[in-house]
Amino acid sequence: MNEDTKIRTEEVSAVPPAPRARVDDAVDDAPAPRSRDYLDGFLTQTPVAAGAGEPGGDLYEAVIAALKEIFDPEIPVNIYDLGLIYGVDIDADGHALVTMTLTTPHCPVAESMPSEVELRVGSVPGVGVAEVNLVWDPPWDPQKMSDEAKLELGML
Repeated sequence: MNEDTKIRTEEVSAVPPAPRARVDDAVDDAPAPRSRDYLDGFLTQTPVAAGAGEPGGDLYEAVIAALKEIFDPEIPVNIYDLGLIYGVDIDADGHALVTMTLTTPHCPVAESMPSEVELRVGSVPGVGVAEVNLVWDPPWDPQKMSDEAKLELGML
């Protein structure tokens, strides 16, 4: 082995401890400490109110409540918690568009369920026109159900 690549070791009895940092050792160029009220004003802000047709808004929540009153005739769970509602869009004029599916294309209520949804959503105060868009893609599966629905059906 070459003498230059050999690792040399040295035995010592003790190693002096590293010096401790002291506040008076700090450099004068250090940034000023953050004031204690750096969150002042942040915690007192009020949240921005959602528009009536936006999620969290009064009209949107009223439409969701109306959808939760419609139950699937074969499964004792409302269609919203069952995961049949894919989207609710409400514009400023009160036009509500509900995108939904059914458990299968051969569902016995395939003809009546969309019209019932349209009728119930259209009866919500503030909704001028209700429209239902029935889609099959993505297909419904039990994973789309809410935890409450799964609990109700004994799946949790």
